[in-house]
Amino acid sequence: MLSILLAVAAQTSSGRLPPAVALPPPVGEEQTVLASVNAVLSSFSAGDSATMLRWVYPDGRVTATGTRASSKGLRQESWAQFAARVTPGAGFEETISDPAIEIDGDAAMVWAPFVVRVGGKVSNCGVDHFDLVRENGTWKVMNLTFSSRIDGCPAQ
Repeated sequence: MLSILLAVAAQTSSGRLPPAVALPPPVGEEQTVLASVNAVLSSFSAGDSATMLRWVYPDGRVTATGTRASSKGLRQESWAQFAARVTPGAGFEETISDPAIEIDGDAAMVWAPFVVRVGGKVSNCGVDHFDLVRENGTWKVMNLTFSSRIDGCPAQ
């Protein structure tokens, strides 16, 4: 027991959390929430700001934080401002994995590691946190907050 406590203490003192336990695949309403998030990510990859704005609240926020060279510190903008920077054909692709999805009534959140590739090469990675609101039966993203780094990203 002592060795387990020492191992946990060593990991905690390093600033890293222990590895997360994989979650089961989303089912039911979780799939619907995730479908909205995936639609937003697909619009990023397509460079389609008009489609993206159909899945978000334009006055919601996109907040970036992290160590990525081009976005050190904290950067915030509305979805409308973010959409103005979305460029078709830029070779941008963001994928998420192992999403954690929580739903309470008409509020939901998705927390998932992501990897961004530009022209097929890993550009950066981190964790996305989407918060969503269901309005008239449709889940829309209110806010996206994400960390971003260039070190320690998955190669594939």
